[in-house]
Amino acid sequence: MTETPETRLRRLKMRSIRRGIREMDLILTDFVERELGDLTAAELDLYEDLLEENDHDIYGWISGRDTVPGRYSDLVGRIAGGATGLTRP
Repeated sequence: MTETPETRLRRLKMRSIRRGIREMDLILTDFVERELGDLTAAELDLYEDLLEENDHDIYGWISGRDTVPGRYSDLVGRIAGGATGLTRP
């Protein structure tokens, strides 16, 4: 069975707001509310890949503590851009 675009967006939203650490719940909830519906199919694929990564790694990338892998650089930048107050003052 093929997943509809609406179902995919709902699934990705649920995966974003139910993470392993509370900080990631907050950061990714903010991102999906701001931008998820505007992502292209390729960007959604990349975002889905990002959600497979370890929460502590993603948090390190978003907070600027760790170097972001090249393939995620633009996407993490977009997520971090809205995370002010969630990862830093």
